[in-house]
Amino acid sequence: MSSFHLKIVSLDGLFFDGEARQVSLRSIDGEVSILAGHIPYVTAIGAGECRVYVEDSDQIRRAACIGGLLTVTKEQVLIAATTFEWAENIDYDRAKVAQTQAEDILSSDSASEHKKEVAKNKLIRANTRLKVVEKYKSR
Repeated sequence: MSSFHLKIVSLDGLFFDGEARQVSLRSIDGEVSILAGHIPYVTAIGAGECRVYVEDSDQIRRAACIGGLLTVTKEQVLIAATTFEWAENIDYDRAKVAQTQAEDILSSDSASEHKKEVAKNKLIRANTRLKVVEKYKSR
């Protein structure tokens, strides 16, 4: 199967720089999968799992990927994510605490609208991280 050069970066650094057969992630419009030879393409990244199908391997690397930009050119596929975390590096307990805290704020009658909006975004991030790590552990 053909491959392409994939680079994944965020403000936290470089996460991947190599050859891949496929990359799949959630854009703001839904799930997107990129294969070698894909037409030039740009989209905003949503919140969800990113799956990297590494070249010459049955290995699928999973990550929580939230926000940013996906760019496809003839030269490479670039994921410039706001938040990117490989499944094996996700702290499940920390994500569970963040989920509970966000849910508490959202169910509170005394929390301001601003606090609830921040909690809503934290809940999306925590839920994404939890789903990714649960899929990773079930392999």
